[in-house]
Amino acid sequence: MSINQSGWRPEAPQTGNADAPTFTGNRALMLEEPLIFEIGSTETTGVDFDDSGAPAQGHKLGNLVRTAPIGLPGLSEPEAVRHYTRLSRQNYAIDLGLFPLGSCTMKHNPRLNEKVARLPGFADIHPLAPVDTVQGALGVINELAFWLIGLTGMYGVAMSPKAGAHGELCGILCIKAALEKRGEGHRKVVLVPESAHGTNPATAAFAGFTVEDIPATAEGRVDLAALKARLGQDVAAVMITNPNTCGLFERDMKAISDAVHAVGGYVYCDGANFNAIVGRVRPGDLGVDAMHINLHKTFSTPHGGGGPGSGPVVLSEALAPFGPLPFTARYEDGHIRLIEEETAGEDHPDSFGRMTAFHGQMGMFTRALAYILSHGADGLKQVAEDAVLNANYMLRSLDDVLDAPFGPSGPCMHEALFSDEGFAEGFTTLDVAKALIDEGYHPMTMYFPLVVHGAMLVEPTETESKAALDQFIGALRSVAARAKTGDESLKTAPHFAPRRRLDETLAARKPVLVWSDPALAQAAE
Repeated sequence: MSINQSGWRPEAPQTGNADAPTFTGNRALMLEEPLIFEIGSTETTGVDFDDSGAPAQGHKLGNLVRTAPIGLPGLSEPEAVRHYTRLSRQNYAIDLGLFPLGSCTMKHNPRLNEKVARLPGFADIHPLAPVDTVQGALGVINELAFWLIGLTGMYGVAMSPKAGAHGELCGILCIKAALEKRGEGHRKVVLVPESAHGTNPATAAFAGFTVEDIPATAEGRVDLAALKARLGQDVAAVMITNPNTCGLFERDMKAISDAVHAVGGYVYCDGANFNAIVGRVRPGDLGVDAMHINLHKTFSTPHGGGGPGSGPVVLSEALAPFGPLPFTARYEDGHIRLIEEETAGEDHPDSFGRMTAFHGQMGMFTRALAYILSHGADGLKQVAEDAVLNANYMLRSLDDVLDAPFGPSGPCMHEALFSDEGFAEGFTTLDVAKALIDEGYHPMTMYFPLVVHGAMLVEPTETESKAALDQFIGALRSVAARAKTGDESLKTAPHFAPRRRLDETLAARKPVLVWSDPALAQAAE
C-alpha cells in the first residue's frame, strides 16, 4: 500500500475479496491504523511549552544538551488515546477467544483473582516495608508455599524465582550446591531427554554443566534403556519434563528416578505442565528432587509480553537445605519471619544465596492463592481432568484430517500434537497457521517440539467449553482439508488481517526498526 503525504492510505486494502474500496482504508470497524509518526507531526506537541532556550551557564548537562530536534511525533491527548486503543483492537487475547498455543497454556484468568490482587495491602505493598507491618502479605506467601508443597508431595519450596527458566536455574543451583557439599563437584553432566522443554539444556549449560541428549522412543517418551546405559559417576542430574513436550505422561518416571538416584544423581522435573496432573499426581512420590511450577500456567495468573511471571521451585528433603533466600517461617506464636541470612544455626547455612533482590512476585502469589482457595483440593483435581479431557477431545476430533504422530499409542495429556504429514506438496504448517488467522484465531504453537516434523501443538486448557472447542475444531478441520487438497489460497493467507503475510525470514534478519519520512527518502533518491 502506498502512503500519501497526509499519512492516509486511500486505496482499498488488499483483502483478497471483492469488497468495494473505502477512502480511509477502513472496513467498518476494522480500522486501518497508520504509524504514530504518520499521524503526528514532529513540529508540534499535544501540550504548549514555552521555549526553554539554551541551558543556563554553569549547567551540569555536559555533552547531553540537545543540539537537534528530538524527532518524536506530537499528538493531542485524544489522538494518542485513539491510536493505542485502535492498535489494541488488532491484538488477539484470551478475552476474545480460544488461545490454542501448546506448551504456553494461555487460559482464562478469573476476575476474582484480579480483584483480590488489587486489594489495598497487596497492590501497594513495598518490599522493604518492616516485617511486622506486612504479616498478612507474608501469610499469603507462607500459605501458598504450603499448598505447593502439599500438592507436589515435596519437602520445601523456594518462592522467589520469577518464572519457569528462572526456576530451572534455581533447581540446578540447588543440585550443584548439594553435590559440592558432599565433595562431588566433579559431576558435570546433565542428561536431557529429547522430549524436554528447550530451556532445560540452556539452563544446565548456563550453570556450567555439560548437556547430553537422551533419545525418545517411537511413542514420544524417554528411552529408559538409553538413559540407564548412560548413567555413571559423572552424571549430576537428569532434567525431565513430565508431562513432556509431546503432551505425554512419562510412564517410567519412577524407574528413571530410581536409576538416577542409584548412581548418586538428582532428578529435576520441569513442572511447566503441572496443570495436567495437579491434584492427581504428586511428583515427590515419583522421586523428583526439584521442580518449578509456573503459577501462570497451573494456577491461572496472567502472563505474556515478558511478564510478570512466577516460578516457585519445590524441593525434596535432600535439596531443601540448599534452597535460595529469602523464605518465610511461621513460629508457634503465629508470627511470620522472613529468613534472609546465610548464617549458621536455623538460618539456612547451606543456601546457595539469592535468586532475586526481594521475595518474589507478590501479585502472582495473591492471584495463585485466590485460584487455589476458590477451587479447593477437589476443584484442582478437576482442573487436571478437564484439561486432559479437552485435549483428548481435540485429538480425536482432528486425527482423521491431521496426522497425530503419537495418537495411535494412546491418549494424550493436556495438549494434542499433530504434524504436516499428508498435506499436498508444497503446503506447510505455516500455511495452516496463517489461514487460522483468517478464521479469527491465534495460531497454535508451530514447529515445536522439534522431534515432530511440521509440528502443530494445540492446548485447549480446562477453561474452554465444548462449544468453544467445537468451533475451533471446525475451523482447523476446514483449513487442514484445504492443505490436503492443495488450495492455493492458503499460500496467500491471511487475507482479512490488518496486514498480509510477511516475508518472515527477511523480517527476522533485516528488521526495519527506525521510521523514516517517505517524502525525505524519495527526495534523497
